[in-house]
Amino acid sequence: MRVAVCQLNARDDRKVNLAAAELLLERAAAGGADLAVLPEYVDYLGPAAGLLDPEPVDGEVGQFFAAVARRLGMWVVAGSIHERGPDPDHTYNTSLVFDRSGTLAASYRKIHLYDVEIPGRVSYLESATVAPGAQPVVVDVEGLRVGLSICYDLRFPELYRQLTTDGGAQLLVVPAAFMLHTGRDHWEVLLRARAIENQCFVAAAGQTGDHEPGRTCFGRSMVVDPWGLVLTQVPDGQGVAIADLDLDRLRTIRAELPSLANRRL
Repeated sequence: MRVAVCQLNARDDRKVNLAAAELLLERAAAGGADLAVLPEYVDYLGPAAGLLDPEPVDGEVGQFFAAVARRLGMWVVAGSIHERGPDPDHTYNTSLVFDRSGTLAASYRKIHLYDVEIPGRVSYLESATVAPGAQPVVVDVEGLRVGLSICYDLRFPELYRQLTTDGGAQLLVVPAAFMLHTGRDHWEVLLRARAIENQCFVAAAGQTGDHEPGRTCFGRSMVVDPWGLVLTQVPDGQGVAIADLDLDRLRTIRAELPSLANRRL
């Protein structure tokens, strides 16, 4: 399985964001990717006042990525979008997975919401406008078990352990918009930890650069192998990185260092 991570700088113009995402997906397809992962909030990342009406999963944005997946003949994890929520004041932060025919194969609503207060650095209350999901999701991608997550989920290892032990995940995907100040210290460390402890590949696609005053994302999208080694990484700016997933290596690691089988708690 060849996997691509696509690094985007989405802003406050949905049409521009989708066009940029399509170009990155085309680059991934040209590189032979079977599966491409886009970042969190690929449809819009700007001031809340400028957000267009959130849509159902089969709305304009969902149809757009379905058509691109079908045209390119490639699996697409459409990062996450603003899905219409349970009430007028809240959306869902929802990841959509489309197969090669453009059929919606899975959707996942972000479970863990980013409510933080770091004095002098960031004050953010995602739960004020986003409703949490409740259901972990694993999707079968042509025999590869793929566990879904979004950004802040990365800090909660129990989610990934459930995706692996209950869902049989072999690849964990992490669309994200990790902030610069936390990303430079925690992003790679957490991604490699989730790969090592679950003996899974991890494909993480991040937003990059400035999006609005006071919000800068770290980027550094990457693919990590089950030993915790970074196979490929996107440098600063928009771009694509591609890696081949060696599933024989995954099976060998799990057999020779059977930490999943040795669990006691």
